[in-house]
Amino acid sequence: MTLFTFLVVVALLATIASLVWGMLSMVRGGEYDENHSAKLMNTRIIFQGVALMVILIALFLK
Repeated sequence: MTLFTFLVVVALLATIASLVWGMLSMVRGGEYDENHSAKLMNTRIIFQGVALMVILIALFLK
């Protein structure tokens, strides 16, 4: 397994984890969801961007 493969897997797992956490926050609702929904969405978008950048860099270098 190359370094880029490892980084892609880590970034994708982080994206999935933040997505699940955000969905559980929505299901829970209430004050927690109101306080954390935007932060969780931004975190997911950042992880998706990192995953995409790592994939593009790996493709460019290959």
